[in-house]
Amino acid sequence: MGRRRRAEGTPLNAEINVVSLIDVMMLLMIIFMIAAPIMQGGVDVDLPRAEARPLEPKGGLAVSVNRQGQIFVDETPLSLAEFRASFKALARDRGKEGAYLRADQGVPYGRVVEVLAIMRAAGVNGVGLVAEPERVP
Repeated sequence: MGRRRRAEGTPLNAEINVVSLIDVMMLLMIIFMIAAPIMQGGVDVDLPRAEARPLEPKGGLAVSVNRQGQIFVDETPLSLAEFRASFKALARDRGKEGAYLRADQGVPYGRVVEVLAIMRAAGVNGVGLVAEPERVP
């Protein structure tokens, strides 16, 4: 008489408690929102500041020249001779949407002109020069 069977007592609760799952999902979302800008790759370039309207983001090649004058296509380092030899093939394969030139503000002007001339000689017509927007006080 002391024990009752389950069928006679309280019914079985078959609901799933999703509150803790929502908490975990929100925590992960916050972590990814904070970590995403940190994980953004690329070549470290201190872009010059200029008053210009922003370009519409599109695909295409990203050519960077860092402070030491090294040339990077996306994130692959190339010497000037390698860049001259390979850029025409790269532009034919991936440069249909144009290209962006990101040059550090400490790079000599002559180096930027050399890279730009190679890009134009390869047949890339839409070369966008990338700059940071000016700070408004």
